[in-house]
Amino acid sequence: MTPEQKALARHAIGLPNKRKMTYRNHFVTGEGSLDHPAWMQMVSDGNAWRRNGSPLTGGDDLFGLTRAGAELALNKGERLCLEDFPKDHSNDR
Repeated sequence: MTPEQKALARHAIGLPNKRKMTYRNHFVTGEGSLDHPAWMQMVSDGNAWRRNGSPLTGGDDLFGLTRAGAELALNKGERLCLEDFPKDHSNDR
C-alpha cells in the first residue's frame, strides 16, 4: 500500500481518533477525481472493494477496505472494530 493509499484508507476507516479504533468503512469518489485511481488500484490489489455509483452516492463509486487492506492501514496501537471487519472475512466483497 502506497503512502497515498494508506492516507485514503485511514480516512475511510475513521483514523486517527481518540479511541484508536476504526468506526466506519466507506469512501465515495468518482472517475475523474484525483483519488479514484488509487482506490481502483487498491481494489486490484485485493485491499478494497468497489460498488458502482448509485443515486445514494450521487453517482460516484462506493469503496471500502477488505480486512487485509484495513490491517495494512493501521498504525501501531490501533485496532479494527470487529463489527466492521469480522475475523471470518464475511464482509470482504
